[in-house]
Amino acid sequence: MSSAATSGLPAPAGSGPLRTILHCDLNNFYASVECLYRPELRDRPVAVCGQKEKRHGIVLAKNMPAKRCGIRTGEAVWQARAKCPDLVTVPPDFPRYLEFSRMVREIYAEYTDRIEPYGIDECWLDLSDRADLRRNAPAFADRLRERVREELGVTLSIGVSWNKVFAKLGSDMKKPDATTVIRPEDFRETVWPLPVDELLFVGRSTGARLRNIGVGTIGRLARLQPDFIRGFLGKWGEYLWMFANGFDASPVERAGAEVPVKGVGNSMTTPRDVVGEEDARMVFRILSESVAERLRRHGFRGRTVQVWLRDVRLASFERQRKLPRCTCLSGEILAAALALYRENWDPALPLRSVGVRVTDLVPADTPVQLDLFDVEVGREREERLERTLDSIRSRFGPDAVQRALLLSDRAFHAHPAEEHVIFPGSRCGAS
Repeated sequence: MSSAATSGLPAPAGSGPLRTILHCDLNNFYASVECLYRPELRDRPVAVCGQKEKRHGIVLAKNMPAKRCGIRTGEAVWQARAKCPDLVTVPPDFPRYLEFSRMVREIYAEYTDRIEPYGIDECWLDLSDRADLRRNAPAFADRLRERVREELGVTLSIGVSWNKVFAKLGSDMKKPDATTVIRPEDFRETVWPLPVDELLFVGRSTGARLRNIGVGTIGRLARLQPDFIRGFLGKWGEYLWMFANGFDASPVERAGAEVPVKGVGNSMTTPRDVVGEEDARMVFRILSESVAERLRRHGFRGRTVQVWLRDVRLASFERQRKLPRCTCLSGEILAAALALYRENWDPALPLRSVGVRVTDLVPADTPVQLDLFDVEVGREREERLERTLDSIRSRFGPDAVQRALLLSDRAFHAHPAEEHVIFPGSRCGAS
């Protein structure tokens, strides 16, 4: 356990009023809950793994004995067994994990209503309005860890800082069951020597690009000229530079606050590798129809189509394009997705996972400029047809009406909108 006793966190010069932010991360969450209900496994290497038959056969979480064997979250089960032949694998029990997540947040809510989840097992807490707690925030974090451990049987790592990015970084630095403080007066000594990949929102691809230009640490990123990093990574590069220098003023949202919907998407790990455009068309058709149905159901149209592709080497990339008009039609989403695939992907390279997302959303009743040549008439007819199909499938099941294209290969028979699988790791990472 590591903790720092301090009478608060002094604000850096010119930064405005001091905030006190905690980031609470449940250690090895899925595996910890499983071992809690099966105590005979506590001292054995345990991994919670997805379903092999759906090619989700990866490690979702592992306990500390498994971690000491070198097992990593996200690797294939066969890779984990090669490292640890005695590994015990168990299937996930998501309803149970959700219940534990709810109970932990109920404890947090006794101290503050500013609780912002970052996945099922992580939350930011803002104690800025609690003078009694922020006076010695690290000591409070220690008490909070002890309470969760005694009442629920699971452990927390907590980062304490004056902003969300460094609080998250602190919770990652020492595990399990630790409190780590990152303070304004000495954050350069603590944060800047760390690998650049450990900064929140630096994904695999961005980290590789930064290392290719000699930026291997957070400190090197922080010392770049803002104009240079903006030119290299665009607007996002400027944000990363600000985070590395501690200039994060993003608020911790209140518990229950409604988050604006920014995009609607679905992805799937395919039952077999996607090879060539014919396979890609089937998968994009499934995903485009799923996304279009969800857009209509929730009353949205979108202007930008994104595709996310992961190959058999588990390398991934994302591309997007603007549409001439907002849409909730599967055919228009499919056409844009296929165009992005053709323009950016070598069809000889097999794909393992595919995703489609529509962003730049507007309410479905937003007025549109009518086309002089009656293009909108055809689009309205197509939307009425798709809404009719929605109604039939809602009443009689998703297989009541199918595309003939999808009958040519039953291996791709899937309903991605119905699969709500919770995976660990960053949900907001930029790559």
